[in-house]
Amino acid sequence: MAERKITFVDTTMRDGSHAVRHSFTEEQVSQIAGRLDKCGVQLIELSHGDGLGGSSYTYGFSRTDEFTLMEAAAREIKNGRLTVLLLPGIGTIADLKQAKACGAKAVRVATHVTEADVSAEHIYAAKELDMMAVGFLMMVHTAPVERIVEEAKKMESYGADYINLADSAGYLMPDDVKERITAVREAVNIPVGFHAHNNMGLAIANSLIAVQSGADFVDGTLRGLGAGAGNAQIEVLAGVMKRNGYETGLDFYGLMDLAAEVVEPIMLRPQTIDNGSLMLAYTGVYSSFLLHVYDAAKKYSLDPRDILVELGRRKMVGGQEDMIIDVAYQLTQKA
Repeated sequence: MAERKITFVDTTMRDGSHAVRHSFTEEQVSQIAGRLDKCGVQLIELSHGDGLGGSSYTYGFSRTDEFTLMEAAAREIKNGRLTVLLLPGIGTIADLKQAKACGAKAVRVATHVTEADVSAEHIYAAKELDMMAVGFLMMVHTAPVERIVEEAKKMESYGADYINLADSAGYLMPDDVKERITAVREAVNIPVGFHAHNNMGLAIANSLIAVQSGADFVDGTLRGLGAGAGNAQIEVLAGVMKRNGYETGLDFYGLMDLAAEVVEPIMLRPQTIDNGSLMLAYTGVYSSFLLHVYDAAKKYSLDPRDILVELGRRKMVGGQEDMIIDVAYQLTQKA
């Protein structure tokens, strides 16, 4: 066991937005952000599930404008950093500037694992705005380790403060996580982080392996709220890290109380590994596709598992949610 400080990133109000169909209210984010801050969480992420600019017909409209939510959260955060996600092509530099004006102090610029080059101008812009900038590589199961290292080094060269590897489909096994984190950690001169999904029940184990392999940042959400079967459950992560001798600076009991008192009552469904979530991991499909797949399956009277298999076969990636309906329709024509 090692006395090493691990920085936690809470994404309840971003990845968790998928699970509540982007319905967070000002009152809810005020409570969650304020109490996360008091619990010692240093990076508190809030935006549409698909990042800045994500509120749309394609990705789902937000009940409350995210910039309004950011202002509400920023008023409550005294010690940590309000953080946003930005996917180039969905969010813009203008969106980033507005987020900064609303109180955001950090941005995680997310790209598909082989497309780090599209993050350059957004990372540059973040640094010019005096924001913490994170290079966020999604779907890391879809590229060989050598390519992941190459893309991570690009983000480092653009000025990223750390590199985050995201197991967006919950596909990776612990050995896969160890291999990827170790390789990137040895190749760059900045810290590395890890973002897990629980579609095969491995989010906590994979997060622990990531830390043991050198990750200094780890993502989680209250009650595991997130796309698919959800993320690593942050209150569980806090306990696991504490048990394994890592310094977190977190109020373990406070996180448990926040999860039980505020987040659990607003969940639309338990964050369990249902058949659809399991198929996300099995087929390697992006976790935020799940609710869109359920909608398409209902519309065309299909088994959602069949849609997921076809999405996996076509190697669909984040940002292609609008194609799910097309795929479902095409499957009906084959029947």
